[in-house]
Amino acid sequence: MCIVTRTVKDEAELIRFVRGPDGVAVPDLARKLPGRGVWVSLDRKVLDQAIARKLFSRGFGAETTIPPDLPDIVSRLLRQQALSLLSLAKKAGEAVTGFMKVEDMLSRGRARLLFHGTDAQPDGCRKLDKHAQPGVVEKIVLFEIDELDLAFGRPNVVHAAVAKGGLAEKLSTAVRRIETFEGRMTGPPEDLIEKR
Repeated sequence: MCIVTRTVKDEAELIRFVRGPDGVAVPDLARKLPGRGVWVSLDRKVLDQAIARKLFSRGFGAETTIPPDLPDIVSRLLRQQALSLLSLAKKAGEAVTGFMKVEDMLSRGRARLLFHGTDAQPDGCRKLDKHAQPGVVEKIVLFEIDELDLAFGRPNVVHAAVAKGGLAEKLSTAVRRIETFEGRMTGPPEDLIEKR
């Protein structure tokens, strides 16, 4: 149950927080940290309300310190989670970069996710988008080229594609969590649950 809205939701639509030994609220995105957890809806504005109304102390039943940049910390952790999955897909041989390789994966119908850097040239994006199967390939414009560079461990990653499979589905869910938290929701919230 969200401590702000008091509504019961699926875990995919919530963020769990635990109270550290030092009394500081810590985001637990993997939902594995020990201790009593409190849940907040996956929405930056709702998290801001929880902080403003001092609901963490009430939820934990003890005075709890909130880092001043907690919403930014959550946003950064959500992005790191998605980028680490992208890096894992690359190591597993399920992700490619470079215009030609991405175009080839799309043309063969193997792609499930198509990434464009937020600072990519629109012309290159349009050319690749033409090869993306409608209703099959999810187009994601969420990360800067620098972020994609780090995920792939190489410079100048403008476009990337991830093959169909379990990793692509986990990555899709991670991306939707970022979009939901940052208020860029592209689909209905039910999709979060269905894609898990």
